[in-house]
Amino acid sequence: MSVYTHLSDDQFADFCQMFGVSFVKAIPITQGIKNSNWFIQTKEDEEGSYSYVFTLFEERPPEDIAKMATILNRLKDTLPVAAPLPKVDAMTEGSSPYVINYDNKAITLVPCLSGEHPKQISPAMCHSMGQALATLHNVLQSLIPAEDYGVPLYPWDKVRDREIQFMPADEAKLMADIWHGYEQLPLDILPKGLCHLDLFADNTLWDLQNSNEELTGLLDFTEVSVEHYVMDIAITINDFCTTWGDANDGESVNFNTEKMQSFLRGYQSKRTLTKAEQQALPTMLAMAATTFWLLRLNVIYYNREQGRTGDSIMVKNPDLMKRLAAYHWAEVEKLLHNQQIVYVLEHARYKDNNINNHIENYKLIGVFATKDEAQEIIEQLMTKPGFQDYPNGFNIDAYPIGQINWSSGFGDA
Repeated sequence: MSVYTHLSDDQFADFCQMFGVSFVKAIPITQGIKNSNWFIQTKEDEEGSYSYVFTLFEERPPEDIAKMATILNRLKDTLPVAAPLPKVDAMTEGSSPYVINYDNKAITLVPCLSGEHPKQISPAMCHSMGQALATLHNVLQSLIPAEDYGVPLYPWDKVRDREIQFMPADEAKLMADIWHGYEQLPLDILPKGLCHLDLFADNTLWDLQNSNEELTGLLDFTEVSVEHYVMDIAITINDFCTTWGDANDGESVNFNTEKMQSFLRGYQSKRTLTKAEQQALPTMLAMAATTFWLLRLNVIYYNREQGRTGDSIMVKNPDLMKRLAAYHWAEVEKLLHNQQIVYVLEHARYKDNNINNHIENYKLIGVFATKDEAQEIIEQLMTKPGFQDYPNGFNIDAYPIGQINWSSGFGDA
């Protein structure tokens, strides 16, 4: 059941008319768990066919839906998205041209997209998804400031702190190690912007008839946020490049590096990754899987807390994402241990006591394979506030990989 607010045919007709659509019939859509959804048949449609989807957003505030509608209308000329129709009448001051407010809830009307959710993913489809995601990142750079259009990121660190208390020791260590590795990345210089952050295969539609593999729809833009592009890349790669087994084969998790390389070639045909992004990607793949591991644990937590039970409650297995996170982290550790020397870049923070400048503490910027890479990061950071005032505060130290103590500092060298 996905209709929580019931509307009369007269209400549907009035709302559709506000979008310039001639209403005939509304057919409830049974999929979905958060919103009320209907297919809309118009006077131009044949019996049994529908041109639009009418959505009444039950939980998200209208201002969030207005942001999403603006994003989709910015993308509609370059990507296959269902952009909300504009209202016929000129908007009143302060209201969205794409959203009707009804009973403190948002209503949108969007065109139906053709296609189907894919059951199998080919390398060619990964290449197309890479191109699509890069295009999304490029186009949304025109919405500025980006923070005015994205919703706040979810506080996954709080979920981590709650869940890690109840994990077996090996799982808690895995999560802590991945999180620590993520925090060691040069996050200050990784490019950021508006990101989808949930482009799994079930949020896409494809024309797969007659051996076609054409992308026909990108769905679910309700969680668009400002985040590092490489995180969005990692989230999408993790689903498109992993074959998820079912219960019959023990719910196997098989990551395919050929598909990942195809995705990256597609992405870089539209937007070139920086060197820092390329180096951060292995850790980001582990962190992205960890985030969705936590997301699924969070769903279980709130279902239990709110007493939601029964066959209608769908919960995805968090263990699958845990195993994917473990796979990626093992690859990161191989990379680290294959390097004989690493270069640790720090920046000294200073405190002015009107007499002299004293070092207050060191901020770890990142760990790099070569000194030149660390120097390149310094040159980029020198253009940013907070670093310009103390140009001599940077420090690069070389350590044998075996002498780094991740828990207490940077070792014996």
